[in-house]
Amino acid sequence: MRVIDLNCDLGESYGAWRMGEDEAVLAQISSANIACGFHAGDPDTMRRTVQLAAAHGVAIGAHPSLPDLQGFGRRELAVSADEAYAMTLYQIGALAAFARGAGSALHHVKPHGALYNMAARDASLAAAIAAAVADFDRHLILVGLAGSALPQAGRAAGLAVAAEAFCDRRYRADGSLTPRREAGAVIHEVDAAVAQGLSIALHGEVIAGDGSKVAVAADTLCIHGDKPDAAVFARRLRAALLDAGITIAAPDRGAQA
Repeated sequence: MRVIDLNCDLGESYGAWRMGEDEAVLAQISSANIACGFHAGDPDTMRRTVQLAAAHGVAIGAHPSLPDLQGFGRRELAVSADEAYAMTLYQIGALAAFARGAGSALHHVKPHGALYNMAARDASLAAAIAAAVADFDRHLILVGLAGSALPQAGRAAGLAVAAEAFCDRRYRADGSLTPRREAGAVIHEVDAAVAQGLSIALHGEVIAGDGSKVAVAADTLCIHGDKPDAAVFARRLRAALLDAGITIAAPDRGAQA
C-alpha cells in the first residue's frame, strides 16, 4: 500500500499578529514544520504549536529560516556555509527545547523559504544544513525538495531523508519550483492543487508550467499553513488521498546507529 506523509508549515504567528488556522490543519496532517523565530514564531507561539502538535499525535519538526522576519524568510540573503550551519543548529535547539518541555521530541528538520530553495541548488549550503542536523541528532529526518541537493546532502551525512513535493506550487521542466515572484508560481485553486497532489502520490509526476511532464518521487507532500484556505485544502487533500487508497503517515525516524 502506498504511504505518504502530509506536512504543513505551522506556528508562523508572531506576537499580536496571527497567521493560519493551525489547530484545524493539525487534525488533517501527519507532520508539522514549526517556525523557530527567524521568519516567524515567537517563544509563546512555538510552545503552543508544539503542544498542539503533540496533542494531535503529529510529528514535530523544526522549520529553520534565514533571519528575515520582515520578509517572512522568503528573501534570499548572502550567507556562508558556516552561517547556515550555525543558524540551523541554533533554531533546531530552540524548538527541541519546547518539544522536550511538552514531553515529546523532534522528528525532522525542514528549512523554510529562501533557505530551502538556496539549499536545493547550492551543495555547500545543503551540506552545512545536513551537518547541523546530524550534529544535533543524526536520527532526525532531513526534508528537502525531491531531486535536489538537499536530500543528496542528507544522505551523504548519513541521515534519513524525506523527498518533498508541493501540491500548490508550479514546477519548472527541470523539477525546480517556479519562483514566487513569477506569475502562476502558486496554484490557488483548491481542485487544481488537490489534483496535483494526487498525481504526485499516485503517478510520481506533475505537469510543469510549460506543459511537460516532470517525474517527482516524493515521500511527503507540503501544505502551506499561511494560505487563507489551508484548513479547507488540507481536509480536501487528505480525503482525496484516503479515497485513492493511500495511507497517510509520518516517515520513521532514522534507525539507531
